[in-house]
Amino acid sequence: MLRRPSGRIGVAFVAVALGMAIVGPLLAPYDPFAITGGSLASPSVAHAMGTDSLGRDVLSAVLFGARTSLLVACAVSAIALVCGIAIGATAGYRGGYIDAALMRTTELFQVIPRFFFAVVVIALFGPGLDRIILVLGFTSWPSLARVVRGEVIAMRDLDFVRAAVAMGAPAGHIVRRQLLPNLMPTVIVTLGLLFGQVLLLEATLGFLGLGDPGAISWGMLAAQAQGFLRVAWWLALFPGLAITITVLGVNLLADAYAAALGGE
Repeated sequence: MLRRPSGRIGVAFVAVALGMAIVGPLLAPYDPFAITGGSLASPSVAHAMGTDSLGRDVLSAVLFGARTSLLVACAVSAIALVCGIAIGATAGYRGGYIDAALMRTTELFQVIPRFFFAVVVIALFGPGLDRIILVLGFTSWPSLARVVRGEVIAMRDLDFVRAAVAMGAPAGHIVRRQLLPNLMPTVIVTLGLLFGQVLLLEATLGFLGLGDPGAISWGMLAAQAQGFLRVAWWLALFPGLAITITVLGVNLLADAYAAALGGE
C-alpha cells in the first residue's frame, strides 16, 4: 500500500487528521471558548491561525473541532458498514423473495434525501451528536448494500463457493469466510467515499447551525466565518483546509489499500 504515492499521501493526511483528533486538544494553545486576543486578528506568532470575531483562537478551535467531526464521520461509517454488509450480503446470497424485500427496503432508504431528513429530525428533536450520528448512519448504508449485493451475486456461483456448498458449509460460514474477504477491496473504496460524504454532510449541518451547540466542529467554524469572508480570510480557510485534507486523505488511503488487496 505504501509503495503507491497516493497511499503515502493518504497515510500522511489521515495521520494528521487523527493526530488533531487524539492529541489536538492537549496541544491547543488556548481554551477555544476563551477570549485571548483582539477581534479578527490576522495570523501571528501568538495566534498561528488568527482569531475570530470575539477574539478566540482559531487554531485551538480547529484542533478541538477535529475530534467532533471525525467522531461523527467514523460512527456513521461504522453503522453504514455493518448495515450495508449484512443487508447486501443476505440479499445477494439468498436471492428470491428475501432479495426482493431487502432491495425494496434499500430503495426506500435510498430515495430519502439524507440532508433534508437530518434537518427535519434535528428541527423536531433538537440538535445533538447522537441524533446526527443515528440519522446519518441509518440513511447512509443503501449504496454500500447495493454494491455488496452485486458483488455477492457475481461470486456466489463461482467454483470456490460451489465447493464450500458441496462440503456442507452453512450459508453464514460461506459469506464470512469465502465471500467477504473477496469483497473487501470494493467495500473499502465505497466506505472511503462514504466517509468523505458524511464528513461533508456534518460540516454542512454545522455550517447551517444545526450541529451540537455544545461541541465545536469544523462545519460550525465554517459557519461562523461566512459573515467575515472579505475581512478575515483565515476564518474559513483553516477549517475548510482541515476538511479537504481529511476527505482527500481517506479517499487516497482507501484507494491504495483496495489496490494492495487486489494485488495491483
